[in-house]
Amino acid sequence: MNTLVIYDSTFGNTEQIARAIADKLGEHGTVRLLRVSEAGSLELKEADLLVVGCPIHRQRMTEAVEAFLKNIPRRALKGRAAAAFDTRYRLNWFLSNFTAAKEIASKLKRTGASLIVPPEGFIVTGREGPLEEGELKRAAEWAEEIFEKFEASSSGQREQAGVR
Repeated sequence: MNTLVIYDSTFGNTEQIARAIADKLGEHGTVRLLRVSEAGSLELKEADLLVVGCPIHRQRMTEAVEAFLKNIPRRALKGRAAAAFDTRYRLNWFLSNFTAAKEIASKLKRTGASLIVPPEGFIVTGREGPLEEGELKRAAEWAEEIFEKFEASSSGQREQAGVR
């Protein structure tokens, strides 16, 4: 499994989550961890799995992640697995409908990527952090779920193709 984890981070909290995800996925294959400013389209073509995350800025994704996703042509990631996450304060029910992770997921679907897990949010305790206790562990557990779903979908595709 060749994974690309792309993130944007303002105060370092999202970077910590991205690293925890990359570390866990690295137990199952090759992982590249890149800030969104370092990511390019060449890396995307090499990835079997793409994970994208950023902090919430005014209930939206960051401008850097938005620009990155906007530059991926429609259907360019067809057949690739993807997952989306964000870092956020605890949100009330109404505001939880408007998150960066959901917005990232929507943009990834537009590129043809297949979301293998629901978008996820990780909690920070204040504007600059730190992360709420247990969030790095939860990020690693989420990454393990991503791997399990990826493996299940990959083995299903192999069976359909008649490969064992």
